[in-house]
Amino acid sequence: MSKKYLTDIEIAHSVKLEKIKKIAKKLGINSEYLEPYGKYKAKLPLYLIDEDKIKQHHLILVTALTPTPAGEGKTTVSVGLTDGLNRIGKQATVVLREPSLGPVFGIKGGAAGGGYAQVIPMEEINLHFTGDFAAIEKANNLLSALIDNHLHHKNSLRLDVRQIFWKRVMDMNDRALRHIVAGLGGKNNGVPREDGFNITPASEVMAILCLAKDLADLKEKLGNILVGLNMDGQPVYARDLKAQDAMTILLKDAIKPNLVQTLEHNPAIIHGGPFANIAQGTNSIIATKMGLSLSDYVVTEAGFGADLGAEKFLNIKSVYGDLNPEAVVLVVTVRALRHHGGQKDFNQPDLGAVKKGFPNVEKHIENIKKFGITPVIAINKFPNDTDTEIDFIVKAAQSAGVQAILAEEWAKGGEGMKDLAQTVVKLIDAHQNHFTPLYKWEQPIQEKILKIAREIYGANDVEYSKKALTTIRKIEKLGYEHLPIVMAKTQKSLSDNPNKIGRPTDFNVFVREVEINTGAGFIIPILGKMMRMPGLPSTPASENMSIDAAGNISGLS
Repeated sequence: MSKKYLTDIEIAHSVKLEKIKKIAKKLGINSEYLEPYGKYKAKLPLYLIDEDKIKQHHLILVTALTPTPAGEGKTTVSVGLTDGLNRIGKQATVVLREPSLGPVFGIKGGAAGGGYAQVIPMEEINLHFTGDFAAIEKANNLLSALIDNHLHHKNSLRLDVRQIFWKRVMDMNDRALRHIVAGLGGKNNGVPREDGFNITPASEVMAILCLAKDLADLKEKLGNILVGLNMDGQPVYARDLKAQDAMTILLKDAIKPNLVQTLEHNPAIIHGGPFANIAQGTNSIIATKMGLSLSDYVVTEAGFGADLGAEKFLNIKSVYGDLNPEAVVLVVTVRALRHHGGQKDFNQPDLGAVKKGFPNVEKHIENIKKFGITPVIAINKFPNDTDTEIDFIVKAAQSAGVQAILAEEWAKGGEGMKDLAQTVVKLIDAHQNHFTPLYKWEQPIQEKILKIAREIYGANDVEYSKKALTTIRKIEKLGYEHLPIVMAKTQKSLSDNPNKIGRPTDFNVFVREVEINTGAGFIIPILGKMMRMPGLPSTPASENMSIDAAGNISGLS
């Protein structure tokens, strides 16, 4: 008979939360500086950020191998490592992204960690939290409303309805809204035009919030959003619609990071939530700098595999934010290696599949080393892992020149992460890592794309559609060729083909189209059939959730 484990939400409910004032005190924050959202959540004012202290403290990035659809536990490892660091006497804070309601009710479930390595209050973090996503959604859709209102009232900017790039957003997986026609119903209901919805984490407003330095910078970036082109092919920006102040007003509280706690009552800062397969995939610069201002060690994560989130964290966020990551933890799971080794049921032990799948890990190790950092592997342990499979990973990692440490945060919390915490601290203290971005922003657009495709994905070359090449020429003509690159690519493979598991070789990547986010400040080549509005699976996670008459929630994980 298999052992019955408590669900994540049952574990979360078993822990008594500490008042947020007590958590703030651990960071040296006087309660009068907090902006409480109930008893267990609070906003942190931006004036607590101290650039001098940031330089003295240590930033640790958690990333992963190419994941399975179930995810490999980067958030869980990040929370557990933070608890482990505190258990060995280090002052540490975890800084994470906010969950999106789309995945929560879709296939993946919540994103507050798991087992005995969670951030709490779990339900509130996974659901509406402090309203940041709602504010981002409203700011995005305010700009959409202003665009359509301008078209309705004489269109003095001469916007070309065929070349409006801005889309509406909502924080839900709803494939029916990907491509719509708006403005139907006669002349009193607007100008008919093609439009569509992205999911909120794919909004440029989300990207801007997570890259802004302060409120003034946020306002400037919002004004720089490229709305579309006019009849003469000239750019029209959000500032031309006088939208930036109103949008900033909606985001004046959302720009402030949120303070909560781990199950072991250590500080956790949660803020922003762009996806890594269609955006930059990391929490806000403000949140990371807040953590580094208040803690000796900050543990943060970047979405999906290291080819997506970590690449963007290191090439974009770290450069924009003048951040210096000193250590990288690469999360590896036995089940993911079984998957990349070709096993269909990756929950069944299979040493042969693990061996076949390990080249995927080797590629990620090589990639991280290209940034001047030697990673440490965290083997995120699951109940059906075997000792022989784990032993193979440890030895294979040694052969690849890195250490692999068993991570048992899911079952043991911080106690199960002390070995990993000590290893990471020793690596930082050795001062052997020297972070360097992979490319220079001033390089030509196609040169930067090729650099990422060859160096990170292992591709031979990059192919472009005519539409993509035309857009690149437009971007160069507008003077934005110096911006960094955010590749929009499947998270299921190192290549742009989700069916190519393991470590693909002898392939090209195809850039179908290119977008530009002039407000956030990056160029987005879209590889393959990537979509910015997901759909729900045949059996959404929402079907397994319930709430009783007293308001108690179950089935949320």
